[in-house]
Amino acid sequence: MNPRADSVDGVLRRSAARTPARTALTFEDRAWTYRDLDDAVSRAAAWLLARGAERGDRVAAYGTNSDAYLIGFLACARAGLVHVPINYALRGGELKYLLELSGARLVLVDPALAEASAPVCAELGIDEVVPLRDGVGSLLEAASDGPVPSFDDDVDGSELVQLLFTSGTTSRPKGAMMSHGALVSEYVSCLLALDFTPEDRPLICMPLYHSAAMHVFMLPYLSIGATITLLGAPVVPEILERVESERIGSLFLAPTVWVPLANHPDLDTRDLSSLTKAQYGASIMPVTVLQRLRERYPDLGFYNCFGQSEVAPLATVLRPEEHDERPASCGRPVFFVAARVVDAEGRDVAADEPGEVLYRSPQLCDGYWNDPDATAEAFRDGWFHSGDLATRDAQGFITVVDRIKDVINTGGILVASREVEDALYTHEAVAEVAVVGMPDERWIEAITAFVVRRDGADVRPEELIAHVKGMIAPFKVPKRVEFVDELPRNQSGKLLKRELRARG
Repeated sequence: MNPRADSVDGVLRRSAARTPARTALTFEDRAWTYRDLDDAVSRAAAWLLARGAERGDRVAAYGTNSDAYLIGFLACARAGLVHVPINYALRGGELKYLLELSGARLVLVDPALAEASAPVCAELGIDEVVPLRDGVGSLLEAASDGPVPSFDDDVDGSELVQLLFTSGTTSRPKGAMMSHGALVSEYVSCLLALDFTPEDRPLICMPLYHSAAMHVFMLPYLSIGATITLLGAPVVPEILERVESERIGSLFLAPTVWVPLANHPDLDTRDLSSLTKAQYGASIMPVTVLQRLRERYPDLGFYNCFGQSEVAPLATVLRPEEHDERPASCGRPVFFVAARVVDAEGRDVAADEPGEVLYRSPQLCDGYWNDPDATAEAFRDGWFHSGDLATRDAQGFITVVDRIKDVINTGGILVASREVEDALYTHEAVAEVAVVGMPDERWIEAITAFVVRRDGADVRPEELIAHVKGMIAPFKVPKRVEFVDELPRNQSGKLLKRELRARG
């Protein structure tokens, strides 16, 4: 037994020792006390090892939110296996790419996704494909009953526990190698920056395969003994009903869910007075939507959570009391994160000047799985290069301008797509917007806006162009506006601008 063990599953082990009878998690009609959940993790860990998995093997998880999905992750951690969460919306070649890249020996699959995964796993020769839940022979069945095996807490903090794939918004996903120690450090940062308490009664509905739901909310809240309500998907009417009926106090949503929630008719009939903490992140929140929510719920504290997969993922937080002066900022670095903003030569820029954000932190990944070139490119001169273009003011507050790869070169002048998007969001007919640079013989890249109109809105492209002309410089005004029914996003809500560029 390692007396200095620093493992992810130890977070649950300690909570189970402190508050064994307290309810840890509810999902559908099932409720788990901390002792029940801890015992289930031990049974599931032994079950995985009995199926031939060996320490360090990769175990892929291909499923939607459930108690079984959480147990599967913690069981991998306890057994010394490397968990590989996979976006449940992926099919065919995209699914094959991640399974093949990770070298997964065993795949945990939701029964509803078995048909999609079966041919891919067969093609790759993966024989151990087992159901997460809902049937005989599932991980959930194995975890739910029987003797509780003993596990020594001997996993070292330096060992890998997860391959966390990047969102792939600008290129193919890369597997960030997350160690136990990196994630546990990040949990501490979350607790301090987000003011979590055991009495918060959080609701989690964003996908657990994504780092934000799992590592900013689920595990930190489990570490302090909170009672968590887990939903299968972020369905707005159900979210509002649960907040009211279960007196939810803490709610994290991606902006793609906050936006329709802010406009939903059920807001007029639901009692949300129990809600004291509201977190947003994973993509950019339109300032106009945030202001509307803050005006409607003045006693609700909003937290902007910013980061990326490689930093586990929380890097900065804008706290509620900081929103009035800096509503567009993503805040200051959290406890275990040091940050710089530098120019192309690696020199610190002056206050309010744009540059790339660099991080140094025990939360950082160990590099990219089987990709030494990408690792060397990202980790240079003792810092991790984030790829985010941002400014930092004299008080240390960071404001993200754009992803560096999303900056548009129009006529030789660089334009941040977010500035154009913020201007378009001020028009009442705009529900969602994404701005990209499309190839153009004259302009190099022509600023192009893809707009989703609000229901019932009747607006023409030239009206939107005229609307923003008085708000931003002429060279930033879109050359073209295209209306679309929806914007391409991954399941965590991140915009896939590469798919929009491909239309050109």
